[in-house]
Parts: sequence; C-alpha cells; structure tokens
Amino acid sequence: MGFYYDVILPRLCHMAMRNRYLVPYRQRVIAMAQGHVLEIGIGSGLNLPFYPAGVRDIQGLEPSPRLIAMARYAAERSTIPMTLIEGSAESIPLADNSIDTVVTTWTLCTIPETAPALTEMRRVLTPSGQLLFVEHGLGPEERVRKWQDRLTPIWKRISGGCHLNRPIRNLIEQAGFTIAQLETGYMKGPKPMAFLYEGRARPN
Repeated sequence: MGFYYDVILPRLCHMAMRNRYLVPYRQRVIAMAQGHVLEIGIGSGLNLPFYPAGVRDIQGLEPSPRLIAMARYAAERSTIPMTLIEGSAESIPLADNSIDTVVTTWTLCTIPETAPALTEMRRVLTPSGQLLFVEHGLGPEERVRKWQDRLTPIWKRISGGCHLNRPIRNLIEQAGFTIAQLETGYMKGPKPMAFLYEGRARPN
C-alpha cells in the first residue's frame, strides 16, 4: 500500500479535486480570506488562484510530500508570498494567535484526529480570526446516513482516510468555534459523498 498512498493516491486526489463542480465553492469561501492565512491540507494548491488581494501571505500545511511538490509548482504562479510546511493538522508548527484566517476545503474528512486538529486551528488564530471551510460530511436524511456509515470503512481504505459520515458543524462547534455563517446542501453526485457544509466560524 506504500506505493499506492505515496504515489498513486496524491495524483488521484489532484484529479478528483479538479472537479469543475467544486470551483464555485472554492471561489465563494476563499474570497473571504484575509491577512495571514493558514491553509490546512493545501494539497496540490488548487485554491491558490482564488485568494484575494487582501491576503498578506499563505502558510500551506500538507502531510503528503508528493502533494507539497505539486503545490510548490502552483505557488510559483501566485503573486502572494507563500510557505509550504510538511506536517499534520494535529500539531501545527506555528505560534499562538499568529493567523488571521484558517482555510479547510475538503480536508476535515481525512484528518485522523479532528478534535485536536481543530483545537490547533483555534490556537493559532487571533481572537478576531476566522475559520473558512467547505467540507463534505454527514447528510440530513437517515437513509443517506446509513449508506455513509456502510461505505466509510472501505472508502477510507481507498481514499486516504476520507470519512463520509463526519458531523462537520458539531465538530467545529465542539472545538470552541461559533458558526457565523453556514450553508448546507447536496452538490452534484452520489448523495453519500455529496452533502456539503460551507461557511465561516469564529473562535470563542
């Protein structure tokens, strides 16, 4: 599985996340970023073209060396100063209160331990900072939730740890954030994979 996770999976993730249906979500959420930005799970850098002029710099955190290499190529075409960091969200190597905006897009589903990761995101945010997110997760209908529970064990194995059934709003709130803005609904695709949470949260 080493070759699959180290070489094949990063390329599959890059191709899957280039889905044109995801672009409007990226545009809306990334447009709200400002100041010093930390993007969790920057992947291959697909969000970079959407950052607005109000962003001073971007720290991109990513555990996959292969995806960091791809993001480095994307960063060369960006006008915003950028630093790429190989590491995990459960232990962010940045100082307390040093970030104005944390961004996660389709990332919380794959982080092994979401509670400490979100606690770390809150730690590095300034008191007036914001968490911007687009995530897929637990659907509202019982039928969809049952399918998400059935599929998640095997889905995790083939998709790098991705969970279909995480209650995104609850996870964010339980980590010490207040939801300031939230839109939910299904995007185009199979319902167990397509229920999205899009919004903004503030640290308590």
